[in-house]
Amino acid sequence: MPDLDIKHLKGHRQLRLARLTLSHIVMGYVWQNGETEGTKVLPRNLAVPYNQVSQILGLPLIIIHADLVLANWRRKDPSGPLTIENLSTIVSFPGGDSLQGFVLVTLLVEVAAIPAVKAVIRIVRALQEDDRQTLLSTVPDLEQSINKMSAALQLMYEYVDSDVYYNTIRTFLTGWKDNPNMPEGLVYEGVSDEPLSFSGGSAAQSSVYHVLDELLGIKHQSQSADFLFKMRRYMPPAHSDFIRWVMEAPSLSEYVVKSEDPTLLSSFNQCISALTELRSLHIRIVSKYVNAAGVRARMKKNQTENPGHQERGTAGSQVMTFLKSVRDTSKDGMLRHSTPGDH
Repeated sequence: MPDLDIKHLKGHRQLRLARLTLSHIVMGYVWQNGETEGTKVLPRNLAVPYNQVSQILGLPLIIIHADLVLANWRRKDPSGPLTIENLSTIVSFPGGDSLQGFVLVTLLVEVAAIPAVKAVIRIVRALQEDDRQTLLSTVPDLEQSINKMSAALQLMYEYVDSDVYYNTIRTFLTGWKDNPNMPEGLVYEGVSDEPLSFSGGSAAQSSVYHVLDELLGIKHQSQSADFLFKMRRYMPPAHSDFIRWVMEAPSLSEYVVKSEDPTLLSSFNQCISALTELRSLHIRIVSKYVNAAGVRARMKKNQTENPGHQERGTAGSQVMTFLKSVRDTSKDGMLRHSTPGDH
């Protein structure tokens, strides 16, 4: 194939579309023979334009959440609603209806989070201006949006077959960092003589969860926190900048405690409960789509089940340990007013 020239691409949208298309082709090329036989070299006619587009956008040389989900949708009826029936992906991996469902349900979780992101901006500005009335009216909006994220995530059960996800879709999202099947990484021909290693696409690359953690003061255990911080390198730069803006804002949890306002405290804790339930739901989904489906896949191959076996996420984490840790530290974000005996 001839080398692709990016000089004809105009504007951000065309760059993102080129990046979306190249990301899918790259992952398809690497994993075309299955998850145990990834190729070791990416040809220059893919690697060079992929690198050029990614450099401009400030993105790593592998598919990320922002490619697979945020940039990968269109309305079937342009004037119709943002519902799963009226949406389709722009580029697809193998996986049929389940692949469509996986991407579009994940997109709808992000759509449900739009009011939360708007609420975060209002809350940060209210904290900066010591505006308690805005906090009292806006923190409940945050909880409602998180609950809608959970309702959207529930659709995964309806639209995605767990065996198709585990055996087909998951393979094409897997990275070559901390991957025993590709321990040396991938050579990007014409870009680097040495192999490069990158984590695969993951929900941990969604900036929404990071923003909620920073706003609500969730302090994750060191190993989970390190992993999540690394995932910020797999986001569009504007997203990680927004997370940093929230991180550097005055502390909402400290404000709530100092205010001694029972209504504000209750609203804050309801946000914590909603976020904890969202993460508990994520654990249940991973248990079905990764753990249970993995057991079935190994049984079909007549592989003896190792009691200590733990599935790895597409980004390389020990997935259930990580998710349970993140869920538990979310729960620990619950506040109570101090009393004279606390000190």
